[in-house]
Amino acid sequence: MADDIPFDRNFNLAPDTVEEVRPGLRRIMCNNPGPMTFKGTVTYIIGRGRVAIIDPGPRDEPHTAALLDAVRGETVTHILVTHTHRDHSPAAAQVKASTGATTYGEGMHRAARPLHVGEAAQLEHGDRDFVPDHALADGEIVTGDGWALEAVTTPGHTANHMAYALNGTDVLFSGDHVMAWSTPVVAPPDGAMSDYMASLEKLTRRHETTYFPGHGGAIKDAPRFVQHFIRHRRAREDDPAGAEQG
Repeated sequence: MADDIPFDRNFNLAPDTVEEVRPGLRRIMCNNPGPMTFKGTVTYIIGRGRVAIIDPGPRDEPHTAALLDAVRGETVTHILVTHTHRDHSPAAAQVKASTGATTYGEGMHRAARPLHVGEAAQLEHGDRDFVPDHALADGEIVTGDGWALEAVTTPGHTANHMAYALNGTDVLFSGDHVMAWSTPVVAPPDGAMSDYMASLEKLTRRHETTYFPGHGGAIKDAPRFVQHFIRHRRAREDDPAGAEQG
């Protein structure tokens, strides 16, 4: 059903290996492959010396150790979370305990919408332990040493999903909202399709052209790729089986 989207499933980053993808931007992938995580959750490190971490990942000791080793000798000042699924946010607690960094995110995990009468929960994968030290509003700017990130609320996959735009660049960290390898699952109670579609439309009005997602490789020509997602979703609106899925 997603043959109309030009997916790119070429992603050969070895687990727990640090790769610099741009000056001042590194990534490291957790070894947690699966049908929902592709080859693993990707964590990003922004800056040098005094750095920020986006999506520290699941409770996975080897990944957390590799991440902390990657920033050895540096100061982690910020930990930002795109959303509170258990493959993205749980390691924030350990990284915070090890570094003293402040945690940021949209807010706590919550249902995107009530279940309809007779409707069963399709996805409950929430990390209910994560509470950000600083809850971000849409458009709020988080600044560090040589970098600034704009918070971009993108509910849909979860109610608290947030992307981050790296100011002064063409980069947006898109979490699970837009990925190169697959459409995300959008299922209640965690997600809501009406929110997801509105968030896709919101991204079409932004200038970023390169997305770094929570799973898989970077998305080039991101505005065109988002349009493919929108057309694909609209084509499925009359399909009851696909209304709240990828």
